[in-house]
Amino acid sequence: MADAGPQFQLPLAAADLLRDDGRGHYVVQEVLPPRELPPALVAFRAAFRSRGALAVLQHFDAVYSVLHHFRTAGSNVKEDVLELMVQVVSRHSSELSAILSDSRLSLANRAAHLNALKMNCYLLTSLVDAFEMETCKNRLLEADPGGKNKKNHARTSGPLWEEEREPVLQLLTQLLQLDLRQLWGGLSVEEEFVSLMMGSCYRILENPSISHQRYRGTREAVTHLLARALLHCGQMFGATLKITQMLQHFEHVAPVFAQAVSLWANEYGLKSLVGELLREIGQKCPQDLAREASGLKGYATFITELAEQIPALVLSNMSVLLHHLDGESYMMRNAILAAMAEALMQVLNGDELEEAARGTRDKFLKMLQAHVCDVHSFVRSRVLQLFTRIVQHKALPLTQFQAVVSLAVGRLKDKSVLVVKNAIQLLAAFLSNNPFSCKLSSADLAEPLKKEVQKLQEMRDRVRSTAAPVVTPEEEWEAMLPEVRAATQQLFQPLQEGEEEVLEVEETVESTVEQITGLLRKLNYKSAARLTQKALCRFQGKEPFSGPMEENEEATILDVLKRLYTVCCAGSCQGENSEDPPNDNSHNNKEVAQEEQPQTELVKQELLVQYLQDAYNFSVKITEALNLISKVMYENSVSVVQEAIEFFVTVLQFGMPQALLGVRRMLPLIWSKEPGIKEAVLNAYRRLYLSSSEDSERAKAHSLVHSLSLIMVDASLGTIQCLEEIISEFVQKDEIKPAVIQLLWERFTEKSRCSSLERRAAVMLLGMMARGKPEIIGSNLDILVTVGLSEKACEDYRLAQEVCNVLSKLAGNPKPALDKNSVPFRLPQNHMLFSCLSETVSKGFGQPSTHWIPFMEAAVTLIYQLAEGAEELCAHILQVCSQQALEKLQESDGQNAGDSPRRDSDGAGSLPTFMLVHLVSLVGQVAMQQVAYLEVSVSAELRRRRLLKEEKTKKNSDSNKKQQRSQSTGNETTMEEELGLVGATADDTEAELIRNICETELLDGKHLFSAFVPLLLQICNNPGLYSDSALSAAAALTLGKICMISSEFCESHLRLLFTMMEKSTLPGVRSNLIIAAGDLAIRFPNLVEPWTSHLYARLRDPCPSVRQTAGLVMTHLILKDMVKVKGQVSEMAALLIDPEEAIVGVAQNFFGELSNKGNAIYNLLPDIISHLSSPDCGIEEESFHTIMRHLFSYITKDKQTESLVEKLCQRFRTARTERQYRDLSHCLTLLPVSERGLHKLQDNFDCFADKLQDPAVYNCFQTLLARFCRAGGKPEAKTLAEELEQKLSACHNRGLDSAETCQEGSQTPMPVPAKRKTIASSRRQPLSPANRDDDDFVTPQPRNLRNQKRDQKRPPRKKVMITFSSSDEENSSEDEQSAELRDEETPTKTTPITRSSARRLR
Repeated sequence: MADAGPQFQLPLAAADLLRDDGRGHYVVQEVLPPRELPPALVAFRAAFRSRGALAVLQHFDAVYSVLHHFRTAGSNVKEDVLELMVQVVSRHSSELSAILSDSRLSLANRAAHLNALKMNCYLLTSLVDAFEMETCKNRLLEADPGGKNKKNHARTSGPLWEEEREPVLQLLTQLLQLDLRQLWGGLSVEEEFVSLMMGSCYRILENPSISHQRYRGTREAVTHLLARALLHCGQMFGATLKITQMLQHFEHVAPVFAQAVSLWANEYGLKSLVGELLREIGQKCPQDLAREASGLKGYATFITELAEQIPALVLSNMSVLLHHLDGESYMMRNAILAAMAEALMQVLNGDELEEAARGTRDKFLKMLQAHVCDVHSFVRSRVLQLFTRIVQHKALPLTQFQAVVSLAVGRLKDKSVLVVKNAIQLLAAFLSNNPFSCKLSSADLAEPLKKEVQKLQEMRDRVRSTAAPVVTPEEEWEAMLPEVRAATQQLFQPLQEGEEEVLEVEETVESTVEQITGLLRKLNYKSAARLTQKALCRFQGKEPFSGPMEENEEATILDVLKRLYTVCCAGSCQGENSEDPPNDNSHNNKEVAQEEQPQTELVKQELLVQYLQDAYNFSVKITEALNLISKVMYENSVSVVQEAIEFFVTVLQFGMPQALLGVRRMLPLIWSKEPGIKEAVLNAYRRLYLSSSEDSERAKAHSLVHSLSLIMVDASLGTIQCLEEIISEFVQKDEIKPAVIQLLWERFTEKSRCSSLERRAAVMLLGMMARGKPEIIGSNLDILVTVGLSEKACEDYRLAQEVCNVLSKLAGNPKPALDKNSVPFRLPQNHMLFSCLSETVSKGFGQPSTHWIPFMEAAVTLIYQLAEGAEELCAHILQVCSQQALEKLQESDGQNAGDSPRRDSDGAGSLPTFMLVHLVSLVGQVAMQQVAYLEVSVSAELRRRRLLKEEKTKKNSDSNKKQQRSQSTGNETTMEEELGLVGATADDTEAELIRNICETELLDGKHLFSAFVPLLLQICNNPGLYSDSALSAAAALTLGKICMISSEFCESHLRLLFTMMEKSTLPGVRSNLIIAAGDLAIRFPNLVEPWTSHLYARLRDPCPSVRQTAGLVMTHLILKDMVKVKGQVSEMAALLIDPEEAIVGVAQNFFGELSNKGNAIYNLLPDIISHLSSPDCGIEEESFHTIMRHLFSYITKDKQTESLVEKLCQRFRTARTERQYRDLSHCLTLLPVSERGLHKLQDNFDCFADKLQDPAVYNCFQTLLARFCRAGGKPEAKTLAEELEQKLSACHNRGLDSAETCQEGSQTPMPVPAKRKTIASSRRQPLSPANRDDDDFVTPQPRNLRNQKRDQKRPPRKKVMITFSSSDEENSSEDEQSAELRDEETPTKTTPITRSSARRLR
């Protein structure tokens, strides 16, 4: 018999075992010092071998001493005691199974084993706790390697414990699987004993590393141990409180507990714990949760994870959580909505739901839809994600499709980038999982829908016409009732003479009923009523003759008659049907089937119409989404752009033609600086065009070529350039197969049948591929020339033009090559290519064709790119074409020699206008290409040859250079070489040579160009005489091109150029001259700078195309720093409210690029505000707000915001009108004012105090302060805001007269409106700031305008008069109008703009 000793009481704290509680419980006798621990453990191990697990009864103090000195004990002692206790508990567990089954177990042995079990489990769980605490401490030391106690850190035994932790937990689980109640006398296991196990589990879960994947086994062991403990003690309430506390304080345990609770519910039957936990979380106050953010994430994650694993149990307890949907915590709302979504996908899914389940499903869907418009963007985004999953799981009822799609389309306008991204994903999911069709073109669905609706209407009309009217017995009784009531009322009147009662009641009720109903059918209502009256007396209490006779006899008789009649009629109908002979059954069934067949067909047709209507509505919504998504494709967010690209790919696969516009719109994104966006575009086109479903390579090639040809139909030049970049990428990566290139060559050579449009597309595609691999066209040069530039070229100039563009790919990079050994690719003059080009250009010169000029320009460009001696070839072409014009003129003059001289209004003399247009265009193109040839090709070749010469000279004179370096002059040369001045001097020399050629040779009398200048000036100076729009536009463009040659010629004709730009009535002329002026501003910036205001003036041109051209040109000039922007950039800002969307896009792009140049917009904003708010500007107030909203969106730095607040406040002093007050105050509301900004408002309060009488101004300041208060901040800032609000309110209420008194000590005088200075009237419209009134509010005028005013006082110089003649030469002298700009309109030169390089290219 074992000696149990004193009863071991499980302590609340380890120190309790050192104190005697006086009740005879076990007390530790001695805590051994650390040096005695190893011998004590050896003794314990020896006793364990002899006595087994009961040895702990005598050696408990030894292990307790180890726990007492655990922090200072050596790792060997810790490892030994852990190993020993595991062996003890393991052996005790194996022995207990036999001991517990022994019915002869004595009380002493039971008490000994109970004490030993409690001691062993206490020691082992205490070791678990100690090791866990040490492990957490070690992790903190690892996170802070510079901390103290590095020596102790080196002595820890963390790795050993991590290996032993899982076996220890499994051992304890195995122990709890035994029926331990026998040790407690058949009662339940002691609560403290079970709590001991659970406490160790909770302590292990508190370790943040437990959530790592490598500790998955440990988590499972903890889960099973906790489950066994809960089964033993059944204390759900305590476990619920502990779990909710841990969820609140340890975020990492939420997924662990979710998995554990799911396992407990499914495998251990602890389903009630789910409800307890959710009820405990649901009872948390939403306001308290909003304040305690620490527990929110844990609760939210737990609910979400639990709903994914056991959605049915969560659904049954969902009601306790719903009130959190109205709370402030967005995380709780997200979690509950996610739980609803899981229930919808896994539980409330399918068509066989019960009525209650359908109601719950609809309620959840309604809640989800309501939170699509939640105030928090994270909730809106999360709900859209949930709907995406619901759609993908096909859990959304068809009746809800349209509503959810409409919500998703509406969220495309959301301010949050994340919401927009998820809305696009949801729409893509709707497309991929739609139940309607694989083709969703609304145009294709509209016609079948209309046809089926018409068919349904016809079927309804047919059924309505054939349906016979059916009268029910009740309806018959209602019709009879007035006569029956009248007959019944006669019963209560005395009998008339001659009337006798001859009716007698039958013996039985049934026969009496038949008798009465027979009388009713014969319309003998009075006899039927009398017989009923007698039957009620005779068969009183028997059906159907039962009723209160004494109360209302008349009503009783009528009620009985009604029942008899209706039952009789219904029975007779059934009787007639049942008495039909058997031979007629089949005939009746056929009639019934024939009657039911139209109804069945009608139902089917209604379902079909509803299906088509839903499909059409869905298609319309997707089309609406396409327009919105195409606008967000150029957002700053990379993820939104990628989703938009993916969406358009998906839509195009469903056959919606509108998606092709989006596919084209994504093309410019290939130039994006973001690698993710560029790769997304490449992947999109790869999926759309390279991933063909065809089997053979030939079929795939046909599909690819056809698809790419469709993109190029009516494509702009920009679209084609983007497509070229994509295709060249594919070619470089060998993703385009040789079969595609072979098919393109077959189409070009007409070996494969195709239209002229497809043939041109084939040539263009070959050119695009040649950019990636030039050998594609280099090896087939002869084919391109012979086929594309043959005698048939005059029949299709567009094909010839594309051939020239393709051949230009052989020229390579036009920029000067840095490699001196790379000889530029050139062909000899006698090459077949140039003879074909010269012949085609010359032959088409005398033929009227709208496509000849584009072809000619491409041909001349190609000659200068590839030909040796290109200027000679082009001079020959000019001579041939000029000769044709002269011959045509002489021929016409000879034919009209006998006629009276007359002038054709369409041309000079009798020369056809088209020939004059051709000649002028040819001269301009040759001039432009000649300049480019000299500046680029000749300059690069000179540099290359110089480098070769210098290298050769250097090799031959190395020894001479060494001798020269020893002399003083040699030292100077060396210094120049070190500074890089030798190469720079040589570059300047070459540039000066090219410049001299352009200035002195190209336009002198010996050169061919000089012969055409008088003709060109004649056309430009006489727009009335040469009134053809094409001729005027061509002449204007050619004038600009020739001005590019020489600065002297440019300077002498700039007046004419800008006069035509401003006063020409032809939009084409104005657009061409704007482009020419832009080029001239880059080539000769000092000459064009005084005319800058005239360029800005075109931004208000009445023609939209001219405004757009001017906007593009000014964008390039400003961004390249070629023109000044201060004071006049407001004209660009005014384009933000242009009626044309394309022009607005140009302005938005300009300011977007300008914002990348440091503080450019910040520096310009004050001037823009001054100009646009001026009464002379003419900008409406709402338009001003639109412009400012866009511009202020670029102000993101705090310092800029604070400075602008101060500047805008000070602007109030110089403002003169109420409109300017309102504009300035509105600008203040657009700034995100910080605390420092609020101080700026306080410091400058006297600047705007007197303006607060205006309600609009006061409301703006109120809005600003309200937004500041909502943003939160320090208490001091809120106090300052309240003080400022009080001052605002006081000044607003008192009005202007008392505004000064609200500021104590403020001596600021009221601003006096400045007098307007009058200026001379002008015939020009106020298109630029140069013509606006000078005032104090507007930014001071630039120096060039002040110079103009000084020049007005000087006597005018004589100027060449440029006159515009009317089309009638005889009246030209009378109707002559001066086209000369007056003195005050003529710019004077200001400070020159220094060129950044002596060799700047145009």
